[in-house]
Formats: sequence, C-alpha cells, structure tokens
Amino acid sequence: MALIRCDFSSEALALGTSMTVLLPQTASAQIGLAGRASGAAPPVLYLLHGLTDDDTAWTRYTSIERYAAAKGLAVVMPQVHRSFYADERYGMKFWTFLSEELPSVVSSFFRVSTRREDTFVAGLSMGGYGAFKWALRQPERFAAAASLSGALDVAYMAEWDKRPHISELMARVFGDRPVAGADDDLLHLVQQRAGADLPALMLRCGTEDYLVAQNERFVAACRRHGVALDAAFGPGDHEWGYWDAQIQAVLDWLPLKS
Repeated sequence: MALIRCDFSSEALALGTSMTVLLPQTASAQIGLAGRASGAAPPVLYLLHGLTDDDTAWTRYTSIERYAAAKGLAVVMPQVHRSFYADERYGMKFWTFLSEELPSVVSSFFRVSTRREDTFVAGLSMGGYGAFKWALRQPERFAAAASLSGALDVAYMAEWDKRPHISELMARVFGDRPVAGADDDLLHLVQQRAGADLPALMLRCGTEDYLVAQNERFVAACRRHGVALDAAFGPGDHEWGYWDAQIQAVLDWLPLKS
C-alpha cells in the first residue's frame, strides 16, 4: 500500500486542508483480485474520523493499512475537525466539502473507481453519523455504508444534551436552525428514504458504549420504516480496540467485486 498525506486547497472551506489516503499497489492487489490487478481502478472507502480525531487517526490507532491491502481497497480519510460533517452555522461548509468537493478532488488526484458499486463510506462516533448522513442524503453514490459507535441521534443531542461542551458545539455547528425533522437528523432521513434504493447499511456498537441508546433508536427507526440494516451489539466501549476489531468486520462485509 502507498500511504499518502495530501495537503491541498479547498474552495468550499476557503482554506488549506488535508486528507490521508491509502492506495493499493500492484503487488498487494494480487490476493484474489486478478481483475483489479490487471488494470481496473480500485474500489474506494471514505473512512471518517470522530469528534476528537483528525484524518490521521485511523492509520495511527488501527491496522487499517494492512486490512485494506488484503482487499485491494483504496481508503480516503478526510479532515473535518469538530464539524459533524455539516455546513456550520458559525464556521465552514464541511458538508459541501465532503459531499461535493472531496470526491471530485479525489478522482482528479488519484486513480480510484467512481462507480457506485465500488464506492463505500464508514466512520466511527461522529464519523459514523457522517457516514450514514452521506449515504442517506446521497444514496446514489454508495454501495454500502457502515457506522461504528455512531453519534446517530444529533437531534436528541441538540435538544437534550446540556453538557456545556456539547451545548456550545451544537450552537456553533447548527446555530438556531432546527435539527429535528431536517436533513441533519438521521432518524428523519430514515423515514424520508423508506422504500428508496439505499446502500447496504451496517451498524455496530458496544453494549458499554455511552452512545448505545442513540444506536438503539436508529435501529428502531429503521425497523419502523422498513429500512434494511445489518445491526449488532456486543461487548465493547467507545475505544480504539473495539474499532480496530470492527473495521475488519466492515471490510469483510463490503460487497467488493473480485
């Protein structure tokens, strides 16, 4: 695998930003992937970081490079700070950056597939929220999306989580615009997208995780509206040991074409 730290200028953010990228090399693409080894562009996973992390976190705290190499999978890890992958009310347009600019920049810089069946998104915590939001708002882009320990009920956080650091964060990101019932509310998006051609969805959360209730509410919403979801809960907390194990399960679950 090639590990690339890419610094570039973002028009959406009006500043310089960065992403960490893993790209398969021909030698590592030989493991059961003859079609791609012969010249096809590799599939790509957009892998999103959590609230207290950055674009380097997945490569620093897990073995994602080794896991992706075995799959012949490119991995793009963008930097979005503490934005909840939203166009911030008092800040920058991170949703526009993620959903419009980033895929265009990636395809212009790197040789990766742009086909829906080869494109995936996943993330942890805030990144799990971002992954499902992107997949539900732009389902035509992805074949599959996965959330690990996701902060999946942001409407609840904005209304009821009165911890000062969360209240301040919600006010900065969303301002006075309503979250519940809008496009930043995953439970609302599940209702709106019921019956649509959605990507495959996967959810994993530890039973000791402080976000487990939010994940349970998302599962219930999917069940209520008939949205297919591969969901499982098991022993685990909000920590990297759990995510290192679960990202392997995610990669095994992705519908990768041989």
